[in-house]
Amino acid sequence: MSIINSANLDMNQACLFIIYASLFDAFDGVVARFTGTSSKFGVELDSLSDVISFGAAPSFILYRFYFYDLNGIGIAVSSLILIFSALRLARFNIQTVGFDKTFFSGVPAPLSALTVSSFFLFYFNNNFSVEASRIIVYVLTLLLPVLLVSKFKYDPLPKFSLREVRKRPVRYIFLILMIIFIAVTKGEGLFAFCLFYISTGIIRSIYYFFRKTFLKKKIVEHPGESLNY
Repeated sequence: MSIINSANLDMNQACLFIIYASLFDAFDGVVARFTGTSSKFGVELDSLSDVISFGAAPSFILYRFYFYDLNGIGIAVSSLILIFSALRLARFNIQTVGFDKTFFSGVPAPLSALTVSSFFLFYFNNNFSVEASRIIVYVLTLLLPVLLVSKFKYDPLPKFSLREVRKRPVRYIFLILMIIFIAVTKGEGLFAFCLFYISTGIIRSIYYFFRKTFLKKKIVEHPGESLNY
């Protein structure tokens, strides 16, 4: 439906259907666990669906509403999210052990698609100037594919259970606050949330890099205390 609406130049509906798809994607795992129907078949089918909803659909939005006039180059550039989403999902499938992950390696494909759709839905040539929109489109088009296959670690969507809430109360409080923020801003806050989520993996990697470097330095300076690190 997103691709069909993009072809008909209905940008709002094209973006909204990606948001609808992400909502279904967020709860299909919950339903599978609740009904005891998690399976390897479901993992594969989910990824095939994700390639369409979060790879092909956002790529077609980029092509139809921005890169259309660039012809072949426009097709190649706008297809990057589709190609790298497929690569990321294939990597995820072969690395999956069981059906629960403590973290994701690389930006999740739904989050990448939500970033594109929320920007075009609320900000493209609207809250941002034409020049600013042009820069952001190029940044998203070139940066998101790289982040999709990066080794940055991202937290998965929290599983709503009493045990998990007690274990990580801060995470759930923050998630609820973000939902309220998005609702109060009538959806416009979704793009800000996507950017924040993307930044968490980068910041986490930078933090652990410097932490590891610092610990190595301390070990070299104080070799007798190396066991304390």
